[in-house]
Amino acid sequence: MNENSYVTYYTIKKGDNLYAIAREYNINPKLLAAINGIKDNEYIYPNQEIMIPKSGYSYYITGEGDTLDTVVEAFKTNPQDLLEYNKTIYLLPEQIMVFKRNTFN
Repeated sequence: MNENSYVTYYTIKKGDNLYAIAREYNINPKLLAAINGIKDNEYIYPNQEIMIPKSGYSYYITGEGDTLDTVVEAFKTNPQDLLEYNKTIYLLPEQIMVFKRNTFN
């Protein structure tokens, strides 16, 4: 299992399925599928690597017509904070956007 700042990379083992992985990591299976660019009922293969979103982060998957302003509004943040967690923003459909919310006031 590899990690970066906002996801953990998980290697599929024989017998795994998306719903069991989602339950193990306490993640919505539809979000898990979307982050990995697959359908929630799609077959996953042994040795395939998927991303598991870490808790404490908010995730947004862009759609057609999204702009930086719509993503900023979705996160209730400002462009500078959004850019801190998303160094390259193309705003392509199905691009994953990440934002870490502060847990203190």
